Amino acid sequence: MPQHVIQRGNNRQVCFQDLADRATYAMFLSRYLRKFEVDIHAWVLMDNHTHLLITPHSDTSLSDFMKAVGQHYAQYYNYKHDRSGTLWEGRFKSCLVDTEQYFLQCQRYIELNPVKAGMVDYAGDYQWSSYNCHAYGMRSKLHTPHDCYLSFQPDPARRFVSYRSFVASPAPEGMDDQIRYAAISGKALGSEEFQEQMIARFGQS
Repeated sequence: MPQHVIQRGNNRQVCFQDLADRATYAMFLSRYLRKFEVDIHAWVLMDNHTHLLITPHSDTSLSDFMKAVGQHYAQYYNYKHDRSGTLWEGRFKSCLVDTEQYFLQCQRYIELNPVKAGMVDYAGDYQWSSYNCHAYGMRSKLHTPHDCYLSFQPDPARRFVSYRSFVASPAPEGMDDQIRYAAISGKALGSEEFQEQMIARFGQS
């Protein structure tokens, strides 16, 4: 079951100061994704937080993965920037994502973060996200495309074009707020029926 994961800097402080910081965080993602059996479908590394769209393959995969990445990156960051103390704002936040209607909406939301933050005008201009993997077929060690994306259009070339058009089109009214609320609250992102199923299955609403 895919999950939308957010990890923020403590007190919203910057946790990536330069390209080397982001590259190091990405390296830790790549290093530990196989060890802890997770698939990363989408990501964005902002200045003071990260978004990941992940499918863990065991009950403890996600927490073990995020703990390893967070701890090793914090050690690197504190040493490099001559600081001490907590880097991250407690435990990461996450929510289950309905693959029927919400997965691609969530993926688009993640990849448009740099545009909405005014960092770039076009999602493809931001290096530290999965957008170019989905929109142009760029290869990344981090990337495992989800079936929802692959079935969006069977032919790869047409899929890239269709995906660029999808991301450029407006999200349904209220969708961004729904995605944001679900991630922060831990409630499943999906229909009422899906949320009820997740309560019954995982105890997560």
